[in-house]
Amino acid sequence: MKPIRKAVFPVAGLGTRFLPATKAIPKEMLPIVDRPLIQYAVDEAREAGIEQMIFVTGRGKSAIEDHFDIAFELEKTMSERGKSLEVLEPTRLGPGNCAYVRQQEPLGLGHAIWCARDIVGDEPFAIFLPDEFMVGSPGCMKQMVEAYNRLGGNLISVLEVPREAVSSYGVIAPGRRDGPVTEVTGLVEKPRVEDAPSNLIISGRYILQPEVMQTLKNQEKGAGGEIQLTDAMARMIGTQPFHAVTFDGKRYDCGSKAGYVQATLAIALEREDMGAEIRAFALDLLK
Repeated sequence: MKPIRKAVFPVAGLGTRFLPATKAIPKEMLPIVDRPLIQYAVDEAREAGIEQMIFVTGRGKSAIEDHFDIAFELEKTMSERGKSLEVLEPTRLGPGNCAYVRQQEPLGLGHAIWCARDIVGDEPFAIFLPDEFMVGSPGCMKQMVEAYNRLGGNLISVLEVPREAVSSYGVIAPGRRDGPVTEVTGLVEKPRVEDAPSNLIISGRYILQPEVMQTLKNQEKGAGGEIQLTDAMARMIGTQPFHAVTFDGKRYDCGSKAGYVQATLAIALEREDMGAEIRAFALDLLK
């Protein structure tokens, strides 16, 4: 059973729901207090022991590459002014720790993952959707890697939601359950409420075997006229072990404006340097 050393971050989306803020700035660079969403995802990957970050980008996404590069002028100026560079340490990804590949057409999540096939190679790999902001200790991916080390195969992160909300997500058909781990017997992308096999939704973190790339190569378009990763995974069920891990933590949908504001407020309230001030302000505002 090979370890999980690589992670794919599909970050080529246009972020139209956050226009005009995302006209010139990638949505993945929107900050939660003082760290961009993509930084939180990379930190989560590092915590799980992942070594190489693979970013599937598109036009106008160079800010992500700049963020994880060395900013010589900035660091030189900060050093000359006696300021610590410790705050920039998490943003440094060396040449051997990151790779960038372009998705030239917006053909869906499945196509974005397939674009990384040459870098992934014949290894199992993780997938992070950065706008699914997962907060927990340990992090979501670390919880999944621990389950993978016991079970192998393919794993996805899931969360329970009210049944009336399932039509906005990929939903699993559950089999046997063992604590937070559930056997996956089927997957459905954005089902009607009456057709949903459960209220367990896929929540933006995956560990997949490399065979999924071959499945994606021949995958037809699905919901929304896009190549859906969920459809490719569904075809693999029965040929390889497939499990879901119910995340022990909180998830914020930062692909929506309300979820983004909620995440910012929640993280700010937990910060030692500002939590008390933000709490007092929020209470005063609610009055």
